[in-house]
Amino acid sequence: MADYEAYCVKCKAKRMMKDAQVVTNKQGRRQAKGICPKCGTKMNLFLKSQ
Repeated sequence: MADYEAYCVKCKAKRMMKDAQVVTNKQGRRQAKGICPKCGTKMNLFLKSQ
């Protein structure tokens, strides 16, 4: 799986997601969901449509 860099709200910094999974939400948008490797907070990143 690809590596995604997202903003962690708790750390207030951009970090590489741990255990990132690409999912499609109810509105049909693709997003990567993962965990911050430093603090363990859930992270979310909206991806470009294909």
